[in-house]
Amino acid sequence: MIRSRSVRVPSLVVYSLLLSGGLAGCGGRTEAPSVPLSAFVDRTLTYTLVDVDDLENPDAAGSHRFTVTFSQPDRGCTRLAEGVVATFNGQPMNLNLGGIPDSGGGRESCEQTQAWFDFEPEAWAAEPIEDIRIFLQEPAGESTVSLILRRAKAKRRFVYQGVGSGTTLRRGQTYSYLWEPEEEVPETATVTLLREQGRAPATLEATQDGGLVSFKLPAATPTATHLLRLLATTPGEVTECGGVARCEGSFLHSSDYEVSVVP
Repeated sequence: MIRSRSVRVPSLVVYSLLLSGGLAGCGGRTEAPSVPLSAFVDRTLTYTLVDVDDLENPDAAGSHRFTVTFSQPDRGCTRLAEGVVATFNGQPMNLNLGGIPDSGGGRESCEQTQAWFDFEPEAWAAEPIEDIRIFLQEPAGESTVSLILRRAKAKRRFVYQGVGSGTTLRRGQTYSYLWEPEEEVPETATVTLLREQGRAPATLEATQDGGLVSFKLPAATPTATHLLRLLATTPGEVTECGGVARCEGSFLHSSDYEVSVVP
């Protein structure tokens, strides 16, 4: 069995915190006033889509999740008022109202307001590509925050391009994988190789032509079973951003393959 813990992609919680700040200093405040959704008009909405196909732990919490995170004000710490409903393409999302944590964070910690939706990768793979539509609404409809991402609801993958199944790799040979959906062009991809029972992955030198990622397997690669991982991000295309100052973010995907390296 491949051991991939040392190269595991950060969980959604960690990834979201890195992008959005996660916990912000509250300047010693011990209370976070509740504010209506209309108070978010000058905030930044950060979206993250994590689509991690972990070969060893495919059902890890947060490995297939879409999240929106709202920045806190420049000064102080606030909590979204009760009653707001968040939906992902009409389906309910989990909602953390934010504010001062009940325990563990200390008075200097301030949680950002977040909403998230866990998706089934098999279902997305079988369904047609469509927009992601996020809405947060107050009970009486006084205020709404909206985010629409063009053709973002899609299962992403790196697909082997070549003869055979791609489960056997020869030293000194070049191999290619194509990002899907092909209409997207990912940013610079990372390719790593971890030997079975190994502790540190090797990062392989790769070239990229649009969504086609290629690498040459080094001649010194040990003949053994390895975990091959390809990882990349893409920013997505925002077609609607309402009720906040701006919307920004990215989608992250990684594909794992168990491969045998031969001379």
